[in-house]
Amino acid sequence: MSHTAEQVVCPRSLQYVAIEKDDSIADCFAKRVALSPDAIAYRDFDAVAGSWRDLTWSEAAQHVARLRKALARESLAHGDRVAIMLRNGRDWVFFDQAAFAEGLVVVPLYVDDRPDNIAYILNDSGCRVLLVEGEEHLKKLAEIRDQIPGVKRIVRAKAGAGGDGGIVTLADWAAEAGSDAPPVKTPGDALATIVYTSGTTGRPKGVMLSHQNILQDVKAALAVYDVYRDDIFLSFLPLSHMLERTAGYYLTVAAGATVAFARSIPQLAEDFKSVKPTVIVSVPRIFERLHGAIHATLDAASKGKRHLFEIAHRVGWDLFEWRQKRGAWRMSFIAWPLLRALVAAKLLERLGGRLRLCISGGAALNPQIAHTFIGLGLPICQGYGLTEASPVVSVNHLDRNDPASIGIPLPGIEIAFGENNALLVRGPNVMLGYWNNPEATAKVKSASGWLDTGDQARLHDGFLYITGRIKEIIVLGNGEKVPPVDMELAVLLDPLIEQVMIIGEGKPYLAALVVLDKAEAAKAGNVTEKMLAGRIAAQLKSFPGYAQVRRVAIVDEPWTVDDGLLTPTLKLKRSPIVERFKDRVEELYKGHGK
Repeated sequence: MSHTAEQVVCPRSLQYVAIEKDDSIADCFAKRVALSPDAIAYRDFDAVAGSWRDLTWSEAAQHVARLRKALARESLAHGDRVAIMLRNGRDWVFFDQAAFAEGLVVVPLYVDDRPDNIAYILNDSGCRVLLVEGEEHLKKLAEIRDQIPGVKRIVRAKAGAGGDGGIVTLADWAAEAGSDAPPVKTPGDALATIVYTSGTTGRPKGVMLSHQNILQDVKAALAVYDVYRDDIFLSFLPLSHMLERTAGYYLTVAAGATVAFARSIPQLAEDFKSVKPTVIVSVPRIFERLHGAIHATLDAASKGKRHLFEIAHRVGWDLFEWRQKRGAWRMSFIAWPLLRALVAAKLLERLGGRLRLCISGGAALNPQIAHTFIGLGLPICQGYGLTEASPVVSVNHLDRNDPASIGIPLPGIEIAFGENNALLVRGPNVMLGYWNNPEATAKVKSASGWLDTGDQARLHDGFLYITGRIKEIIVLGNGEKVPPVDMELAVLLDPLIEQVMIIGEGKPYLAALVVLDKAEAAKAGNVTEKMLAGRIAAQLKSFPGYAQVRRVAIVDEPWTVDDGLLTPTLKLKRSPIVERFKDRVEELYKGHGK
């Protein structure tokens, strides 16, 4: 791949593992260990020592072997399910790889999910073993322990008292002696993981992905981007999200790059500066936050500095367009090295100053934000995918990048268009189906293997562009998907609320526009938006933890067919409602990015 002169170039050391058609993820990991045993695999922060520590591939393999022996003692059968509820870190990787080496199926859980949703996923998937972080998560489990009888062993990663109910610390669990039997050989087409994702019902569906679904997606991505052994990925999206898991974890195993695990989102700015990553996989929210910080700084700067920023940004964008063969060469390009040093470099130091590739996915990236950062020389490539596709379907290339698009389909992935320009996808990355839900599978995956993404799209000059969403799904700025219609039906059970519309597409959180029932409002007296938020939360208890409304705006005018805000069948016309009350919507997200 081509790289611009101002980007830091890592030593050109490509050493990918050979991904064969019958390989499992455990096979891929074993090949990596054999190929570069002494290279740095993982980096994390040792809070006791107050410094970052490195772990080689061979050392990682030793940890995996210990956990594999521990799993082997649990009398699990090939294909049994085990769950991970950890923050990103080495233990996530070790447990995941150990499970695959034992022929088990991994079920990831979000650490901030609601207890009732955790119970549903553990029961629906039939998990036998669960690895959790520590005290905070054990308290959640205490609320549902009697609801998850199938979970026979709970392992806590952080030190502390083991407790009752089959709970043991990870150190004790892994320290016991075990068999040195070789890893179980698992076919490539076998089920590797069940990833629960929200659809149009309140309960999430379990997406079944095989080892080859994921590995072929990795292989296709590595055909688009060169990833070097000297690259450093900073991992901060949750590994329970397939974008981070595939592009930020399994891909680095295949390529041999180093992954540094960020300490936390509040400490992310510090981690960027200390780790100095060369590649990141992100959702738009991270770029939104940095964009907001940059403009807050500019607002307080002198008129001259603001003007210099605009010049640098404009010249940088024009240079990008010229390099993409979409623009003319300009004399102003001669000034770019100076403008970069005076403006762009200082701002990009916030991200460590060495980024040569930024993948943005999980939700739509605001074109204005993409324009700003690309104009500053930050190589952002927006992509598109969904859990059901392992998850990457398309992505922009460094040398073929249209920020308004969702990129070019990955090699080996077929694209077609169905009714209403529905985007259809077929390829080795498409899921096996939904766990224990053949009816739901049949609705989105045809007998010939075509996956209906639920998005409307068009194809132009090789690039895909999303034009609409067929399914009523809101994708938050962090990539989480929530079903607004089901949530609205739940909220309308409150007699105080006559009409409601949940919003949040591309936003950091959900909000609601509400029309009150006049009679009930009169009885209630002083109805505040804060009070309404509490009542709405009570109606949404059965939804996942991230599907909660944080802010509410009361709208005085009821929505009718006559005013163009309802269809003849009384369905909400979402875009016209947002447009009609755009001032209120802006207030709901004021100071919080998009």
